[in-house]
This record gives sequence, structure tokens and C-alpha cells, in this order.
Amino acid sequence: MILKPIRLFILLLLAFQFAQAQNSYLYNYQQLSHLYYSKQKDSIKKAWVCPTAFTNKTTQKKYKEIWESRTKFLIEAIDSDNFVRDQQVFNYVDDIVSQLTKSNKDLVPVKPLILIDRSEVVNAYAIGNNVIAINLGLISFSQSREEIALIVAHELSHNILGHAENAMKQRADWLTSDEYKNSLNDILDSKYERLTRLKKVLESYTFERNRHQRYKESEADSMAVVLLKKSNIAFNAEFFLRLDSADSPYKLALNKPVKNYFESYGLTFEDGWIQKRSKGLSTRNYNFSTETVADSMKTHPDCKMRYEKTLSLSTPGAIYTQVPSSIHDNANRMIIWNMFTNSNLTACLYRLLLEKDKGKTEHWYDFMVSNVFSGLYYADKQLHRFTSIGVMKKEYISKPYYELQSMLEQMSSEKLSVYSSSLQSLPFWKNLSADEKALKSLMNTITSDTESNGKDIAKTAKEFSNDNPSSMYCEFSTHFSN
Repeated sequence: MILKPIRLFILLLLAFQFAQAQNSYLYNYQQLSHLYYSKQKDSIKKAWVCPTAFTNKTTQKKYKEIWESRTKFLIEAIDSDNFVRDQQVFNYVDDIVSQLTKSNKDLVPVKPLILIDRSEVVNAYAIGNNVIAINLGLISFSQSREEIALIVAHELSHNILGHAENAMKQRADWLTSDEYKNSLNDILDSKYERLTRLKKVLESYTFERNRHQRYKESEADSMAVVLLKKSNIAFNAEFFLRLDSADSPYKLALNKPVKNYFESYGLTFEDGWIQKRSKGLSTRNYNFSTETVADSMKTHPDCKMRYEKTLSLSTPGAIYTQVPSSIHDNANRMIIWNMFTNSNLTACLYRLLLEKDKGKTEHWYDFMVSNVFSGLYYADKQLHRFTSIGVMKKEYISKPYYELQSMLEQMSSEKLSVYSSSLQSLPFWKNLSADEKALKSLMNTITSDTESNGKDIAKTAKEFSNDNPSSMYCEFSTHFSN
């Protein structure tokens, strides 16, 4: 049958839209912070002028150093692509911020700069000077719009109360105080136990600072509830109790044995891989690192204490608005991709398996499983396998996570190569977008063993970036083309 021109055009247009839709759920390369906020960096530097807070010149100088280090921190975080402006997730959070600021103009006369931090950690933070950052991990963890609003209101409260600025003043005051200088001089003049005594001086400051921090967090909680109520947003103190599980995402168990996930791809699995052996793959020639649990909202004042203090303020009979599944999906995919680009491969793979347990069948997850094994095989060839695995201590993880970690440690290089090449030859690739298929070609080049491998990688990476300039995957290709 010969198609009429108009019908052919419509079919081609639909095919194009479908191909675009395959990768429309995530940001493009230009939405990474080093590009998106490039013009705002100069504005931040000009606007963040250190005020005169002390008559003592030494203390004022120290205060200025601390103030400027905060500016440097933010600029470096932007340049390092710690933030992303994914439109769907950003708009969702921005809508919450708009509701809070419009209803509290007396306290927040100017809408703050909102940054979406790519971290998987369940946290948010106030930088001061009307800037707050919300982690993707918090968005992924939160069950309702009201839970996100509570944390946004909490961070807005820190800025309203000037906690960041006050903390910098306190630090400058302490570091230039006679008490601090005399303590250091006494230690330097002594002959014995200098390090122990120095630790005590620093610990005493840290203890006092932590006590103030707890008070500040309690203050921010109280004001957050006020901001929420004035905005007609329901408050539920039970969210503080849920935060108790915030720093242990990898204690969640898988629904199936680890081997099942890989056998479903037709891959051969050896049971010995998940049994820790004293005579396993030698670590002698590999860089080795151990991961720890990152700072989360749970590390703020005790969750139960926060719950008890605010329970009476909970909105009675409130109906809560679930976070849309598309927002959760976007946040989770961005977290997974960020973990991959940071070469945190075990955690990345475990999150992929958890998503599969939720019934996620999109081929993007298969695409990322393939990328993990190709990335691990490349890291192994570069003698960085254990750094890429990011070994976690047993007390922080579930039994399946430990088994997966052991598997990635103990697979031979030959088996890693087989997994990488086998995953790259499966049928799911035909359903992926053009840039994802192009990334496969780059992965093939990266994992090949030709003599001109280095030049080939740089050439293929540059071609990928030139052919797919808006693809989020350019972040990966630029590692090899620059």
C-alpha cells in the first residue's frame, strides 16, 4: 500500500515525537548548573558583599574570610554541576515555594533562589542570603507535597532568622577570641600531648556549636509551622518520625534473590560471587575506598523529640497531596544517573534493582544496568574497580546489598567483560532514543581493547557531544573528550 504524503508526514511526526518522548523525562545538558547558572554567578559575587559586623579589625577580617568562603562554596558547587534545573521537578518545588512566599510577604519579601541539588541524600539546606537548596533525595523520599513544603518552610525559616549569617559571626568571634588564642598558645608551648589537647579545644567549640545548632533547628521548625499555616498548607508532625529511616536507603531488601535479576537478562550467575572469601580477587593492585552514610535530615535534632514538640500543631483531619509518580520517577532517574557519573556503581545498581521491584519496566533501567557493567569493566581495566564499587560497611546495608557488593568485588575481569558485551547485545536497545544508542557506541569503544583505545575513546566521545549537544549524556562523554 502506498501512503499518501499527508498521512506519511503524520506517521513520521508521530515517530519523531515518540523518539523524543523516550528521553523527555530528564533534563538536557544545558540545564546542568555550570551552564544554566553561569550568568548568575557574577550576580551572586556582586550581591554577596560582606557587611561590617565587628569594630575589631582582626575579627572583621576573619568574618570576611568566612563570608567569602561561603560564596566560593556556592560558585564551586555550581561549576561542579551539583545542581540541575530539570523543568518538571523544579516547577513542582517552585510552585510550593511560590505558595509559601506569597502568603508570607512580611517574612519573605523576595522569593528566594531555589536550587535542586542532585544528591541522593534526604536533605535540604539554607545557604543564606535568600538561597536554599533541595536535594533530589528529599524529593524522592517525600510521600506528599506537604512533606516537601515542611522542609522548604524549615529552610526558609533558617534564612528568615539569619542562622547562616549568625553562625559565621560566631565562628569569626571564636577564632579571634583571647580564649581560643590562649588555648592554642598553651598547647604550642607544651611538650606533651599536643594533639590530644588540640582536639579537646576543637571539641569544646563543636559541642557548644552543636547545642546552638539544635536550638536553631527547633526555632526553624516552629517558624516553619507558622509559614505553613499562613499558606494553608497542612502540617503533620509524623513526618519527623519517618525521617528516622532517611539515612538507610540501602537497608531496604530486594524482592528477589540477587541472581534472579541477572539471570533474567540471560546472564550466567555464579553463587560463589556472593559468598565473601578471604582468597578472592586480589585488592593489591587496586585503589580501595570505603563509603559511609552521608549527612541527612535525620542528623538534625532527634526525630522523636521534634515530633513530640510539634505534635500538637499538626493539622487535624488534613488530606495530603501525594507527590506525582512522574516527579518521583524523574528524581529517582536523576539520582541514578548522577551516581553513575560519579562512579558510585554499587549504589547505582542497587537503586536500579529497587526500581525494578516497584514494577518499573521502561527500557531506560535496562540501559542503565548495561552502563553500570560497562563502567565497572572500564574501571577494572584502569585499576579503579574498588573505588567504583564504593564498598559500604555491613551495618549500613541490607543482606542483598552486601551480596551485590561482594559479587561486583569478586567477579573476574573476564566475567565483567562478558556481562558488558552481553548486555550491549540485548533487544531492548532498539526501543531506546538516538542519544542512548549513541552512548552505547561510546561504551563499546571505552570497553574495547585496541592499541589505539585512548585516541578512539576521545574521538568517539567528541562525536557524541557534537551529534547530541543537548543530551544529558554529554556529561559522561565530556569526561573523555576534554
